[in-house]
Formats: sequence, structure tokens, C-alpha cells
Amino acid sequence: MLQSWISSRAGEDVDDSASQLKKFQKELAAGTVSLVLLAVLSQSRQPMYGYQIAKRLEEVGEGVLTGKQSALYPVLRNLEAAELLASEVEPSVSGPPRRYYRITKWGREVLREWVAAWNATRDSVDSVLEGGV
Repeated sequence: MLQSWISSRAGEDVDDSASQLKKFQKELAAGTVSLVLLAVLSQSRQPMYGYQIAKRLEEVGEGVLTGKQSALYPVLRNLEAAELLASEVEPSVSGPPRRYYRITKWGREVLREWVAAWNATRDSVDSVLEGGV
């Protein structure tokens, strides 16, 4: 009976661990999506629409930043409302009009500050994880 309980508990631990990892990854992504969106747009020579941005994140994010494309749009709108991005709607030959986003001058300034904050945070976390604190 004890062995049966231990075996069933081991399965629960795996499920709990996977669940906790998924939750942690979601929290990390939520905290970094604005940063990476600004970075992707700052590296682009041309304005980009949502699908292009999502595909670029898949390419450079090694799957870590991959998520639902629809989740990007509220963040893009928030960044635009904060005047970090600007957008224009243009007709598309293959479907509905597309909204193209570009980073603003203000957005580039904010991105520089966010990158510095990210680097400091990453360095601090790495230090703790490596036992250097």
C-alpha cells in the first residue's frame, strides 16, 4: 500500500513540476514581451505587421518566446498608446488590411533603459543562481 501511494505521488510530482514550469515560463514571457517587441522593431529596417513580428520572435527566440500570435496585439496596442510605437494601416493584396508597427524615437530611448534594466536583472539572477551572492 505504501509503495502504491509513493508511485502515485511520484506521478503527481511530475505533473506538478510540469505545471509549475509552464506557469513560470508564462510569467517570464509576460514580463519580457514588451522588451522583445521593442527590440525586434528597433532591429527592423521596415515597419512590421503582427504576423511578421511573431515569426521573427520564433526565429530569434529559439522557441522560448513563441506563443499565441493573438497575445501580441494587446501588447502592441499598449506600446502604441504609450507612444513607444507608431502604426499605420495599409491595404493587403492577400486579405484584410494590415497594421504595420514601427518603433518611435521615444521608444528607442525607453528600449535603451529597459535593456540596461534587463542586463542588471539578468546579472543579479545569474549571480544568485551561481551562488555568488
